[in-house]
Amino acid sequence: MGKAALTIQADTFQFFTRNPRGGAVRTLDTEDMAALVHLQKEAGFVPLVAHAPYTLNACGAESRVREFAREAMHEDLKRLEHLPGNLYNFHPGSHVGQGIARGVELIAELLNELLDGVQSTTVLLETMAGKGSEVGGRFEELRDILGMVRQPEKMGVCFDTCHVHDAGYDIVQDLEGVLSEFDRVIGLDKLKAVHLNDSKNPSGSRRDRHEVIGGGYIGLEGMERIVKHPALSALPFILETPNELSGYAAEINLLRRLAAAE
Repeated sequence: MGKAALTIQADTFQFFTRNPRGGAVRTLDTEDMAALVHLQKEAGFVPLVAHAPYTLNACGAESRVREFAREAMHEDLKRLEHLPGNLYNFHPGSHVGQGIARGVELIAELLNELLDGVQSTTVLLETMAGKGSEVGGRFEELRDILGMVRQPEKMGVCFDTCHVHDAGYDIVQDLEGVLSEFDRVIGLDKLKAVHLNDSKNPSGSRRDRHEVIGGGYIGLEGMERIVKHPALSALPFILETPNELSGYAAEINLLRRLAAAE
């Protein structure tokens, strides 16, 4: 994947740690991971983002669901030590009728069990759209999880533009105000990565449907403000738009032009 990223002029990329819709994991190839570490340094990549599978639910109502989350995250973090100093992002989960407070508690409990004082990987909670019983649709919910974690220095937040928009935060007309609220509630120092996605839905829809850059309700002007904002511009930007490799190359070129525009 590192070589593919270079062909489209990317300086970072995201990869799934295992089957994103299941949980199966490939046999660990330490030689390939060592080669990626070398390429990352040689090419000047900023931190890479490893993404946990969508099936992982750290606050599921059933114990077997939470046990899968524990086992998968434990194995992922152990394997990621072969790629030291990068990021591990996961969707906080869905409380499935237990209530937000219980969901927050279960997520924090799992993180406290898994976080290792010597791990080099920073674990990221992703901002969510708030659909159904999702935890993480409000900044306060992420704050509460972080507040219960005993090793907060090992934690951060991934800011997904589509999710935040769909959750009802007005990043199109008031990006400054949204980031000020994030800073007040969580702290901008906790922002470690951005999922840069347009949205197929209007703000507050709580739908979570990604769109290509400039093709949705956030739009090109909104995207330009995001990539230029000093609180975000130095972070790894990850595209999760509905695209193929050539489409990502075009979006990277477009975003670089927007970032450089006067």
